[in-house]
Amino acid sequence: MKDWRNWTIAITGVNARAENPGPGCAVARCIREHKDFKGKIIALGYDALDAGLYSHQLCDQSYLLPYPSSGEEALLERIKDIQAIQGAEPIDAIIPCLDSEMQSFSRLKKSLSKNNISLFIPSRDQFNLRAKNNLFTLCKEIGVKVPETKTVSDPTFFDRCADEGFDYPLIVKGIYYDAIIVYSAFDAQMAFAKLIGTWGYPCIVQKLVKGDELNLAAIGDGNGNMLSPVMMRKRAVTDKGKAWAGVSVVDKSLERLASKLVRKLAWQGPLEVEVIKAPDGKIYLIEINPRFPSWIYLSQAVGRNLPVTLLKTMSGDKDLDLQPPTSGTFFIRHAQELIVQLSEFESMMVLGGTRSTPLFESNTPDAESA
Repeated sequence: MKDWRNWTIAITGVNARAENPGPGCAVARCIREHKDFKGKIIALGYDALDAGLYSHQLCDQSYLLPYPSSGEEALLERIKDIQAIQGAEPIDAIIPCLDSEMQSFSRLKKSLSKNNISLFIPSRDQFNLRAKNNLFTLCKEIGVKVPETKTVSDPTFFDRCADEGFDYPLIVKGIYYDAIIVYSAFDAQMAFAKLIGTWGYPCIVQKLVKGDELNLAAIGDGNGNMLSPVMMRKRAVTDKGKAWAGVSVVDKSLERLASKLVRKLAWQGPLEVEVIKAPDGKIYLIEINPRFPSWIYLSQAVGRNLPVTLLKTMSGDKDLDLQPPTSGTFFIRHAQELIVQLSEFESMMVLGGTRSTPLFESNTPDAESA
């Protein structure tokens, strides 16, 4: 097997919208900046306006994928086409970075392996067990606190939610992404319509718990062990609740909670655990995300480069070279213009990639569905 240091790595989720950036660019940055990595990075996007497709400092080639709604067969054929175009430098591994594509990649894992492409991601069962609509049941089984949660498909619920013990304010969540705090039935029904229109049924309604927002990123080895946890506390958030600034922390109670989840699920691959730590010290699990978070570059800054740890784990390299966890390292996100030549943008729109061979009819620009 080729050494991970010389792999060609394909990374999805390279959109860079300021209010809700995908993790892909941060993952690529972690790998690119590692002193031992000499391979190539391929950016895979769903929209010709995904900024990471044109970031030459991070990526060597870029291609568009069909939207997840196009089905797994279309995705597999597209990846095979890209492999053919890559020729002597085929893709060795793919790191999916979006929730909405994870089940498709999970189903295609065997087929991709036959094409010599490695994946280290959760199984369909693992993915479904941690889904927002199943999280309450999972946490009850293992004794982890979680805000009371309800799956909702009928917007009239918000007119009578107090009868079921759900008092405003509440959090309304899309089945894949987005969370909106609502203060009235009108607000809730507007949020419900928006989220259903974007992500489909159902919505998730959760009681609001106040406290510090803590996140943990790590890798599950598939045998119940959690590798290289990195934790941070949010210091500023976007309108969508995404971290705009944060600081690394070391919180043993959060680490124990995440370790319990990884062990229960026998989790394989990256994950992010989001919690609220209430003023009384109790921790409430909010979400388990089945991929790296967009703040993952912080792991590089604190000496626990998780994307590189993932590559080492996939290749069987036991030398993870991890620094002890540290607190007090800040990150602050910022927006930056990326200069793109019109010819390059046209190539992406018309040909679906930065190479000159047309592979498929290009996507229409609708990145929110990716």
